[in-house]
Amino acid sequence: MNSQYSEASRFDLLADTIRVLIGDDHRIVREGLKQILADAPDVNVVAEAQSGEEVLHQVRALGGREGLDLVLLDVAMPGIDGLDVLQRLRKEHPHLPVLMLSTYPEKQYAVRCIRLGACGYLNKGADPDDMLLAVRKCAGGGRYLSPATAEALAAAVGSGTAQAGPESLSHREHQVYRLLTQGLTVSEIGAKLGLAPNTVSTYRARILEKTGAKNDVELALYAERHRAAG
Repeated sequence: MNSQYSEASRFDLLADTIRVLIGDDHRIVREGLKQILADAPDVNVVAEAQSGEEVLHQVRALGGREGLDLVLLDVAMPGIDGLDVLQRLRKEHPHLPVLMLSTYPEKQYAVRCIRLGACGYLNKGADPDDMLLAVRKCAGGGRYLSPATAEALAAAVGSGTAQAGPESLSHREHQVYRLLTQGLTVSEIGAKLGLAPNTVSTYRARILEKTGAKNDVELALYAERHRAAG
């Protein structure tokens, strides 16, 4: 009798476990996240990936929402950008929650991620308790908004479309912007994003116009100011 009860309880526990996939290109970050989640009896990391392509492959292999309850996804993934991965996951698996992770402040990426369909945005330096709260809330079908993310969303709504920061850029413009501020050339960006150099140059011109920068040096200074402000 006790044995049967024990087996039934264990089955119920497994059935209620939150199955998580971690997508991050840094092994030390993945190990740290796994350690945090390992302390929670109701969370189980069932897969991990170190590139955007691998995240998509793992999700498909696990059957999407059938085999997963949540994807923890880094914004800055190699190969397919984290934001592109988010968009593809939303199209292919619309009921699978995706919680975005980043070292960037909420002001830069949180609003963009939420608008693209993420269930929340979490800084990698967040308190472990906040991370577990975010995981449980998102896996349960809710949204996790930290105070900083809520403030960024409120500011975006309040300012309408006339935004002065990087959040005013379109998704593709923001990809090019981020790579430009990392020092990549137009040709290197084109190869990385699968775009013709002329197309990248067009995006660069739009970015300079929207940010008010005259060249790549001023653009880098602009990016640094907004990082500091975030």
